[in-house]
Amino acid sequence: MGIRVIKTAIATIIAIYLASYFDLQPALSAGILAILGVEVTRMQGLTKTAARFIASVLGLGLASLIFVTLGFYYWTVAIFILISFPILSRFNLKEGIVTGCVIVFHLYTFGEVTFAIVWNEIGLLLVGLGSATIINMLYMPKDAESIQKLRVEIDEQYCVIFDKMAITLRDHTYLWSGEELLKADAAIKKGSVLSIRSKENNFWNFEAYWSTYFEMRRQQLDSIDQMMEKVALINGHLKHSDLIADLLEQLGQDTRSKIYVGEVKDKLQQLGEQFRDMPLPRTRDEFEIRASLLMLMHEMNRYLDIAKRLKQKKEHDKKALQAERVE
Repeated sequence: MGIRVIKTAIATIIAIYLASYFDLQPALSAGILAILGVEVTRMQGLTKTAARFIASVLGLGLASLIFVTLGFYYWTVAIFILISFPILSRFNLKEGIVTGCVIVFHLYTFGEVTFAIVWNEIGLLLVGLGSATIINMLYMPKDAESIQKLRVEIDEQYCVIFDKMAITLRDHTYLWSGEELLKADAAIKKGSVLSIRSKENNFWNFEAYWSTYFEMRRQQLDSIDQMMEKVALINGHLKHSDLIADLLEQLGQDTRSKIYVGEVKDKLQQLGEQFRDMPLPRTRDEFEIRASLLMLMHEMNRYLDIAKRLKQKKEHDKKALQAERVE
């Protein structure tokens, strides 16, 4: 927020000085347009500035026609609003409604429509929105370091989560608050926002796999929630609980890897074959425990399928980006 305020102040003063230099009236209105034009990302700055400029020029043309035909009255301003607002909204130019009104109200203040007045209003648009766009393009905060820290935090939280589930499988009386899930969820949401902002700020040199990474972790967190439900249903201990606990711990270590490893999935398949060869449960408790363990293994497989699909995509995107840089 502090950076945006500084950028807004700089864009505003530049716009006012330029408007004064080119003898545009009133010069302060260029500052108002600059304030409206400062955005949080470069992409938004370009797209919204274009929308504002087009909408304002269209509004200026429509208002000129209305004022010349019907006169300069308060009720003709209302007619302009009733006609222009739906049209601008229909063509996805809502961003330009406010800037368009600023220009049209200037025109109304002059009380006449001449080429010089119309050019004055277009000049204010060019100076005000142009100053904001230049400041937007010159500087935007860097998010790469923050994104990398979030990735480390999420990976560490996942590692702790899997370790806690492994402990619970070995000792079903172990109590765990699950706070790591909340921390991971918060970090994923923040990382998703930062990755989108980074993409819009660096559209010519963006590491696209970050968006894939946070989407992967979001889907995996849903799978982890299901795993925890299955673990919570286990109220006893079998020898296979220890084997699955070992796989959970390994899964936690593999979380830190940037590529899909696949070793845990192979071991899960082998363990599933062992389950099928086991004698049928002798008691209801054993049946329920084995059923919960099987469902847990199913969720672990789903978690790994997400990693396989999206981690491979992430590495593919990264290689493609490096190839583009080489070219």
